Amino acid sequence: MTFDFLFRPNHTAYLRRAAALLEEAQMARIEHQAAAEHHSALARMYAERVRRLENELYRQPQGAARGAGPSAEAGGSPDERPQLYSLDGSRKPGLSSAI
Repeated sequence: MTFDFLFRPNHTAYLRRAAALLEEAQMARIEHQAAAEHHSALARMYAERVRRLENELYRQPQGAARGAGPSAEAGGSPDERPQLYSLDGSRKPGLSSAI
């Protein structure tokens, strides 16, 4: 028959297709592994940021535990206060509104 080639299995074509799919799966694995490493690094960075911000927000100055506000005598200078920065570019960095 003239159409006999359509019904005969071509093993080399299947093997080439399987090899192409294997290579595609390996590339996807590498891409996802890189993305997972990136997300893991972001998670560590944000955990450190949360820890630092919580320390700034909830830290009590040394004099506050004794009933006094932060002062030079208690060891709390204005430079040790958490700094708040405006998103407005016209303000100078270092100016704090947390007085």
